[in-house]
Amino acid sequence: MRKPLIAGNWKMNTNLDEAANLVRTMAADLDKISDVEKVLCPPFVSLAAVKELIKSTSIELGAQNMYFEAKGAYTGEISPLMLVGLCDFVILGHSERRQYFAEIDEIINKKVKAALESELKPILCVGESLKENESGITEKVITRQIQSALVGVNPHSQIVVAYEPIWAIGTGRAATGKQANATISLIRTTVAKIWNKETAQAMRILYGGSVTAGNVAEFITEPEIDGALVGGASLKASEFLSIVSQTATLKSIR
Repeated sequence: MRKPLIAGNWKMNTNLDEAANLVRTMAADLDKISDVEKVLCPPFVSLAAVKELIKSTSIELGAQNMYFEAKGAYTGEISPLMLVGLCDFVILGHSERRQYFAEIDEIINKKVKAALESELKPILCVGESLKENESGITEKVITRQIQSALVGVNPHSQIVVAYEPIWAIGTGRAATGKQANATISLIRTTVAKIWNKETAQAMRILYGGSVTAGNVAEFITEPEIDGALVGGASLKASEFLSIVSQTATLKSIR
């Protein structure tokens, strides 16, 4: 059984006070939900503050990005060594990084390997654009992204994959549960070909893209989907709590 995981990606939202207030509002209730792994991914500037607020809970912490070099003249970047001891997870390859910051597959591969070398757990994001989806090349794009990201990576590594169709991120237009499940099944098959079937079956693969408390059940009840990478809804305590709670209930029933 793959333990479900719900990660909240706050993106470039919340200042220090807002981040602290959000965590205080939901930490106690989140902590009570034991059947789901919960990960909060605030902006870099709030990582230390959030870490302190959740230190006695079952909630884990993730960064939203990192650079692949350990140190050096890379003004404004955050290295994996800076995250060690601060958080457990790091989101890599998010479509916004690919789109706005020109992160190509090779860079994401370097980041995945650098994270693992520092014993950070990557949440590797993959996904196709609307044009690619409508052109019928989703399978080609997703396969390429997975294959490129895992070049030279040990198959025993702890990696979580998040399938986020770019056309569904922040648009309110989520994929259907069936669509997401089919693509996530493709990801699992691709991982099995790269590594082996056992590793692919053990890997947790999430859906992301306009996930809300109102539609999470559609995804969580699909057999290949192990949780969600939640964007805007993770900034609302009641909404995020509902997503985690529904996941715990529905996965225990399945």
